Amino acid sequence: MSGQLTLIIEMVAVLGAATTGGLLANRLGQPVLLGYLLGGILVGPAGLKLVALEGDIQVLSKIGVALLLFALGLEFSLKDLLRVKTIALGGGSLQILLTILLGGGLAYLTGWVNTIPKAIFLGAVLSLSSTAVVLKSLIERNEVQTAHGQVMLAILIVQDLGLGLMLAVLPALTQPPSAIGIALLSAILRVLLFLGSAILVGKWVIPFFLRTIAKQGSQELFLLGILVLCLGIALLTSAIGLGIEMGAFVAGLMVSNVEYADHALDRILPMRDIFATVFFASIGLLIDPGFLIANAWILIGLVTVTMLGKAAIITAIVRLFGYPLKTALIAGLGMNQIGEFSFVLASVAQRSNMFSSTLYGLAVGTTAATLLL
Repeated sequence: MSGQLTLIIEMVAVLGAATTGGLLANRLGQPVLLGYLLGGILVGPAGLKLVALEGDIQVLSKIGVALLLFALGLEFSLKDLLRVKTIALGGGSLQILLTILLGGGLAYLTGWVNTIPKAIFLGAVLSLSSTAVVLKSLIERNEVQTAHGQVMLAILIVQDLGLGLMLAVLPALTQPPSAIGIALLSAILRVLLFLGSAILVGKWVIPFFLRTIAKQGSQELFLLGILVLCLGIALLTSAIGLGIEMGAFVAGLMVSNVEYADHALDRILPMRDIFATVFFASIGLLIDPGFLIANAWILIGLVTVTMLGKAAIITAIVRLFGYPLKTALIAGLGMNQIGEFSFVLASVAQRSNMFSSTLYGLAVGTTAATLLL
């Protein structure tokens, strides 16, 4: 097959399968997201083998993540973020810590992992929920501005910000304590430097940039400018080890304070939906039904413990911060899956020889199963 046609074939296969799966899911009264995931399984390595695990489609899925979080930043203004800063910083950090302790502790005590660094790494994988899946569900239900929606997004944002620290620190767990301290300090300094620069750029550069483009009166130029801004900042944060999700979200926050924010959101939504569909279908590519069936009972146990444990932790934390029981329960049940970025952490763990191939497969299978559920 000609290399030039590979991307087109993969795009047609993924979008076609996602469309078909989404249509069937909608007809059955299920979220279209489920259809996207099943569509990915169908055309992936475990199905018709039309799309490879590694390739151009994975790059396009990263664009979908960036556009999803950029749009979230546009809708979730700094004022909204400051209003829930207590549950975001306190609750989000506490949730990550308790999930690492619970998940990693159980894995170590039951013999799933034989060292504390591996237990911490596994706990970190379990601690992340899915910003993309939760955001998509909230948007479809028009619940982004509800109390539970704001609480969930606040905690998810902290998780996404914490991913940059995890990627910097966790691979160093096999090193001496001094290396861990240096990695943590380096990651914190990068985050602070980036956020400080973002505040300055958001105040002086972004408004001037958008006004200049908007004055041209060209919808195409405005859309191109927004895309360059979103993906450029996401690429920058990825280059300094903080992940594309942080950059895309912060870019959206910077634009949200400019008078053209609503116009930018209108322009970006169609492209966001297309690339986000590619992203959700690409998660399906990672799912191997044969492996899930062969390890069914183990996975059922892992999924049950993970989802019940995270739901209990998040519900208790949200209640602790003074929110009504209903809000706490919805937040707990809405965020008890393992996130798509856990795939990234699991891959890093495998490359660092922290996860065996079996443990990696179980981590991926549990993540995929919770996302499907």
